[in-house]
Amino acid sequence: MTLVRRFARPMLSTMFISGGINALKSAEGHAQAAEPVVDKLHPAIDKATEPLPFDLDTKQLVQINGVVQVVGGLMLATGKFPRLSSLVLAASLVPTTLAGHRFWEESDPKVKAQQQVHFFKNVSMLGGLILASVDTEGKPSVAWRAKRAARHAGHRVADANPLSS
Repeated sequence: MTLVRRFARPMLSTMFISGGINALKSAEGHAQAAEPVVDKLHPAIDKATEPLPFDLDTKQLVQINGVVQVVGGLMLATGKFPRLSSLVLAASLVPTTLAGHRFWEESDPKVKAQQQVHFFKNVSMLGGLILASVDTEGKPSVAWRAKRAARHAGHRVADANPLSS
């Protein structure tokens, strides 16, 4: 399985690295495509960015998403925090897909078919990222290890307590 991970993670990450670079190079065009989705999500975006001392426009959101995809893709490709990077990439893929591949709004059958292919390709990548995010590489999960450590700590405290029977 280690060999599979060594090849599969970089393969999965290539689309994010190249897509993130493309979004950074062509932020204006991506921002225009994203604008209808950002407009619908504006209340949620405003609430999420409320602590910031400045407002983010659509172009900046596209650039942030591009950076997240490049960094997350590189982390996944190199095996650095692969579960976390997979989750972050999955989260970044949702707005990318909704902003860039709204096939249901297309009237031209050829464009609609092309956008539909891209949409479902992204849904497939999302599935791969979800699988990668739960891959513990045969090791116990963090939750399991935390529960086990808490149980052992509880036993040690009980054993050290002279009043316990």
